[in-house]
Amino acid sequence: MGHTATIQTNVSVSGMTCGHCVSAVSEEIESLAGVENVEIDLNDGGISTVTITSTQELSPSEIGEAIAEAGYLVVANEA
Repeated sequence: MGHTATIQTNVSVSGMTCGHCVSAVSEEIESLAGVENVEIDLNDGGISTVTITSTQELSPSEIGEAIAEAGYLVVANEA
């Protein structure tokens, strides 16, 4: 049984407008421990949805810091 269950985390991010924003955010999030995949549904100038697939629980603060590191803001998440 080598298959680890993955956890999906959705975050809403404001202020992303282009592909460059997407790759900057993806890179920061991918550098977090356990992250396997980052998918971003870009909403130009609005609220973009970031779906993170990871093998371990990520704290909202570490996700928030990674996104802030890329220069964007996490919008309050409905838990």
